[in-house]
Amino acid sequence: MSSSLQEIYDGFAKTYEQNRDQFDMSAILATFFNQLNHQQDALLDLGCGAGEPVARYFIDRDWSVTGVDFSSQMLELAKKYVPEMKTIHSDIREVDFEPDQFAAITASYSLFHIPANDHADMFRKFYTWLKPGGQAMFTYATKEYTGSNEFDGYKEFMDQKLFYSHKHTDDLYADLENTGFSIESAENINIGGETFLWVTINKDN
Repeated sequence: MSSSLQEIYDGFAKTYEQNRDQFDMSAILATFFNQLNHQQDALLDLGCGAGEPVARYFIDRDWSVTGVDFSSQMLELAKKYVPEMKTIHSDIREVDFEPDQFAAITASYSLFHIPANDHADMFRKFYTWLKPGGQAMFTYATKEYTGSNEFDGYKEFMDQKLFYSHKHTDDLYADLENTGFSIESAENINIGGETFLWVTINKDN
């Protein structure tokens, strides 16, 4: 991720309070949580931001959560809102963990901010880090948001131009299956006036 994107998210932290209720993910989180094969386990939240709503949701249900974000200002907010979360200040592409560490991985509104050429490598890391039977959920940009089947460029969000990148959905699904994942669900969902593809995948062994 570029330093300019990092600076933009540091700036978003300053207006976080007034925007924190803009995106209601409660139904998506409940669906994902209720189908998990593990209980009271460990979650990795990539692009955790201030820890809401994902980390907060899992910690309130007795999970341990590790959150990774490249915005130091967002992580400062996380200390306030989700002090129980372990935080790592890093680009999500550069962090690493031992195999089979997490029962679940989430990447909400984060994966599409890194180049699409890096996505397959991230999915391979997901597979390595997940425990057998583990599941991951991530948000993916598609033509419903960018207007193109494939995209590398900038879109305006909250008066800022942010980098977005995605492959054709057929190529996305091929990357996931080639990695070894089975696709549990893939659904376009509108939250806060934005439509993204929400994908849930399973590591079956």
